[in-house]
Amino acid sequence: MAQAQAQQAQDYRIDPVHTRVMFAVEHAGFSHAIGTVSGSSGQLRFDPQDWSQARLDVSVPLTRLDLGDDKWNKAALAGNLLDGKRFPEARFVSTRVEPQAADRAFVYGDLSLHGVTREVRLDVTFNALKRHPMPPFRRTAGFSATTTIKRSDFGITSWKSVIGDEVELRIEAEAIRGGAADNEAAPTPDDTLPATDPSVPATEPAESEPEPTP
Repeated sequence: MAQAQAQQAQDYRIDPVHTRVMFAVEHAGFSHAIGTVSGSSGQLRFDPQDWSQARLDVSVPLTRLDLGDDKWNKAALAGNLLDGKRFPEARFVSTRVEPQAADRAFVYGDLSLHGVTREVRLDVTFNALKRHPMPPFRRTAGFSATTTIKRSDFGITSWKSVIGDEVELRIEAEAIRGGAADNEAAPTPDDTLPATDPSVPATEPAESEPEPTP
């Protein structure tokens, strides 16, 4: 049975357009500064019926960090903090998965950040796996995940009086299976979503998303 389930695992690529990492860190006790990083890339192997077979390898381009202000961005990437020139990306490689429910799991893996690698646990929620309703109609998996890390664990220790040590992470991710939908099995009833917005008049062309870049 386990062998049959393993054979159902499929390979997906992380969609850099619809995947984003959000982080929040205390700012001098006044608030929590919020930033995002877009453009992540990587590979996912996943079978929703057997989470134990899941494998994830993803890279996050820290140089695309955005705190909403150019000066903040430059300060965060400076040599005394993230040091974006020496360490332009973070990488997470899963090592094991502990299913918690049909749609939830703890995903453990090695997070490499600022030249340091430590184990991190992601609390992952599986949102959907279905045919995308917009062209090119590829099979898409969607996930949400959260975790909290300490920047000091990764050797990022400057500005202790201004920047908090704990960093909350929230990840929204989509992963695309290779090949167009017409090369796949017929969609299940869950997947038969309209390719156009029914609110758009038939005389007007429906909007479509550009194909995510590799």
